[in-house]
Amino acid sequence: MTDDEHRYDEQRYDEQAEADVPLAGYATLAAAFTGAAALFALAARRRGVRLPDRVPPWDVALLGTATFKASRLLTKDRITSFLRAPFTRREEEGAGGEVNDAPRGAGARRAVGELLSCPFCTAAWVAGGLTATYASAPRAARLVCAGLSAVTVADWLQYAWTWTEEKTEG
Repeated sequence: MTDDEHRYDEQRYDEQAEADVPLAGYATLAAAFTGAAALFALAARRRGVRLPDRVPPWDVALLGTATFKASRLLTKDRITSFLRAPFTRREEEGAGGEVNDAPRGAGARRAVGELLSCPFCTAAWVAGGLTATYASAPRAARLVCAGLSAVTVADWLQYAWTWTEEKTEG
């Protein structure tokens, strides 16, 4: 292959990779997230919801742990596969009963698939929802977050138990 042919192949590959990026889908998702935040702010203002002056560190830790677990449940759990199925395909089995899905399709479908297969991406959406709930109904939010955090602690205990069994059995 000549240098010119090699450069042409690289350029064609770069153009195809760029064409596969669903920028319009990303923009739509970003607009939906921003719109939901704006609607929440408007509704909260109209209903006279008084936002907290500060969020105690314990509540931040609780919200963070709950966000972690909820985003893993949405993006990696077998049971929630039905939510992801229109936008993803099963790629492989993951550790600890989780699954790894890959986005499928093009455009908005692919963008949603990327969101639903990435716990880091989904975490922003989950945090937005939990934070909105915390702002408008802090007791309910703490209860939901406590439940999700308890599942996180249980997961770590399951891993610790399995590790202990493996060490003692040789």
